[in-house]
Amino acid sequence: MQLKEAITELRKLEKKKFDQSIDLVVNLKGIDVKKDNIATIISIPHKIKDKKVFGFLTKKSGLVNSVTQPEFQKYKDKKALKELVKSHDFFIAAAPLMPSVATTFGKALGPTGKMPSPQLGVLMKEDDVAIKQLIEKINLSIKVRVKEASVKVSIGKQSMPDNQILENAEAFYQGLVNALPTKKENIKSVMLKLTMSSPVRVEMK
Repeated sequence: MQLKEAITELRKLEKKKFDQSIDLVVNLKGIDVKKDNIATIISIPHKIKDKKVFGFLTKKSGLVNSVTQPEFQKYKDKKALKELVKSHDFFIAAAPLMPSVATTFGKALGPTGKMPSPQLGVLMKEDDVAIKQLIEKINLSIKVRVKEASVKVSIGKQSMPDNQILENAEAFYQGLVNALPTKKENIKSVMLKLTMSSPVRVEMK
């Protein structure tokens, strides 16, 4: 089934009382998840939702929840640190603070894949324009770390127009294929589903 048909089929299902996510499930083959270490950030054209972003900054910002370096010490409390990591999707940091961020927060952020990275998360210039641009970029990005032979991500919401869901799915799929060792040869199958539905198999180009 083509992607557009699959979206149409899923829309025919009984409506739920909430705006369901539309998930793309990509099943992989020929990959050793421990050895291949596949991690990438994929840009999509349409925002699905505003991500909860937190900043480690040299001065407070009105654009994002943030702490300055003198406040780092309160996160030596494991409970406060765990709560911080759990309640935010993405972390950004001013470049000069990165060594202290790594020391104080690395053990908690590293394993969850939320450590600010030069690829997406480290601010070379710390002003409102740069912070705003970075947040916009984060809202159009999907972080992927392949830990098992199947990758499942939300590529839209039921309330979004079909063409936006379609374009997000295609952009994500292409980005994932490019990150795989032998590209399309590593793809076993692709499915599309709603939060509460069974998956539908789709053909991707």
